[in-house]
Amino acid sequence: MTMEPNSSSSHPQGVQENPENLNGGVLQPSEPPQPQPPMEEIQLNAGESWEIENPDLTLEDDPNYLSGSIVVLSAMALMILALGVDNITLGYASALATLVVSLRLIWSGWGKVWTTLIPASWRSLIIACFGILGSLIGLVIFSNANTENEISNITINWDAIGALGDLGGALGQILIAILAVYVAWRQYIISRDLTMQQNRITQQQTIDAYFQGVSDLALGEQGLLEDWPQERVIAEGRTSAIVKSVDSEGKAKILRFLSQAKLITPLQRDRHLGRPMLDGNGNYAEDRAHGVRVIDLGAMLAGADLSQTDLRRTDLSDANLVKANLRGCDLVRANLARSILYEANLSYTNLRAIRLFYGSPETASPRSRTLIPDFTTGEHTGAVVENADFTGVDNLSEENRYYCCAWCGSQSRKTIPGGCEGIPNKLER
Repeated sequence: MTMEPNSSSSHPQGVQENPENLNGGVLQPSEPPQPQPPMEEIQLNAGESWEIENPDLTLEDDPNYLSGSIVVLSAMALMILALGVDNITLGYASALATLVVSLRLIWSGWGKVWTTLIPASWRSLIIACFGILGSLIGLVIFSNANTENEISNITINWDAIGALGDLGGALGQILIAILAVYVAWRQYIISRDLTMQQNRITQQQTIDAYFQGVSDLALGEQGLLEDWPQERVIAEGRTSAIVKSVDSEGKAKILRFLSQAKLITPLQRDRHLGRPMLDGNGNYAEDRAHGVRVIDLGAMLAGADLSQTDLRRTDLSDANLVKANLRGCDLVRANLARSILYEANLSYTNLRAIRLFYGSPETASPRSRTLIPDFTTGEHTGAVVENADFTGVDNLSEENRYYCCAWCGSQSRKTIPGGCEGIPNKLER
């Protein structure tokens, strides 16, 4: 008669159960696994790995180093004792023991110090310098110029070796100076990176505070930013101050925020109250001809550096971008109608679906200070592109290429991809 083990019961790992019989059979546990020392695996490149036993063990806690240190101290004590009792044999023995054990400790720990303190690129350089010095000494020793009266035995010219020693000392000083310059340069790089990171954090905090301030004005209970000119003037002053104090990426963040919030888009307003009107679809109605912007950029971006930034779908119409650096910008679907791009750098920008004018390219013309724009025909609705640099622009449509060739001037026509053959120069200069 046997007892069936309970299949639903759980068993400890590593224990193998045998059915218990009437003769007193008991469970036979399998041999427990041997405890393994704590291991830490360090992943390296190319799938390599190192395993380090007991990673918390430091160099000073190693038993070999502790025992070696005890031997050195004991041998030094014996050497001092030998000096006291005037025992030469004991003094020699203790001194040699101290020397041997100390060299053994230095040899064991030098490898770790060598790899920890000296970069890999400098190790081979230092070894090569010692190799050059040693090879020069060897050449001097084994040179026939060192022998006297053509004797075949090697005669060492100590003066030459001394001169090489002086040369080696000079080379060592030069190497130490180079190492000091390298350390100073690395400290400068680290300090520069930390400063740049701190500046980015500070700039982002400043931009966030600006966003919060403008949002509080726009989303207040009375909507003062949209209704009252004084609040709009204050918002423009804040915008002008912060645009001048941030880098190109910070400027792009501010412009994207203002554009998406419809704060730099001309809005249709009530003639009596001045409040923006809705278009019937839950959005503000735009009025390109007579609309009023909540924040007017004016000349805030004149000469600004906006290179390598993301300005997709940004409304920059009527903005003064004279001599602005837009090199490498992403201007997909951006609105630059009536903007001033005089001598602006537009090289290598992405101009897919960009708006430079309204109406037809044949009838469109750049903005005018005195003439009213006609958004049906495009007269005086276009951007001023005279002397702008269009080198390497991408995705320039045929309509925009025609407009740019017609109004950019003879100097800029040479930079437009695809050329301007067959397109008249309406600017006539």
